Amino acid sequence: MNPRVEKALNEQVIKESSSSQFYLAMASWSENNGLNGTSKFLYTHSDEERFHMLKLIKFINERGGKAVIPGIAQPPVEFDNLERVFELLLEHELAVTASINNLVDICLQEKDYTTHNFVQWYVSEQLEEEALARSILDKLRLIGGDKGGMYMFDRDLEAAVNLSAKIASQPA
Repeated sequence: MNPRVEKALNEQVIKESSSSQFYLAMASWSENNGLNGTSKFLYTHSDEERFHMLKLIKFINERGGKAVIPGIAQPPVEFDNLERVFELLLEHELAVTASINNLVDICLQEKDYTTHNFVQWYVSEQLEEEALARSILDKLRLIGGDKGGMYMFDRDLEAAVNLSAKIASQPA
């Protein structure tokens, strides 16, 4: 494996691991603040980020590189409010997108088209992640400080997670 590409992939492993921990911290905060639907959404999101990390690790190793398992950095434990949680989530996803775009650029510079093809899955995933974060933020801003609206938002987020899990568990 090209050493420059391997280094960039391992840097992305760190970012995906950090993402998983960041969302896990947000999930815990949400759960402690009575937002069970939001916590369920964020716990699921944390698992997805871990899956993204594992996918990278396996790819690096299968291509003859050496995946480096990162240490765990302490994510924040307190957040101002739910809108701030999702603002931070969007900021984080934008940073991950920039990192993925950098990885794509390195693959092209190094003419590593196999890795470039592999990374396209992450490019598509980031489009979805950013759109989802923006959509959730739009809803939270519409709700404002309305407690009834917040209750319904949290309930709807949990229902969406449950529906996604149900669909995912059905045979193809």
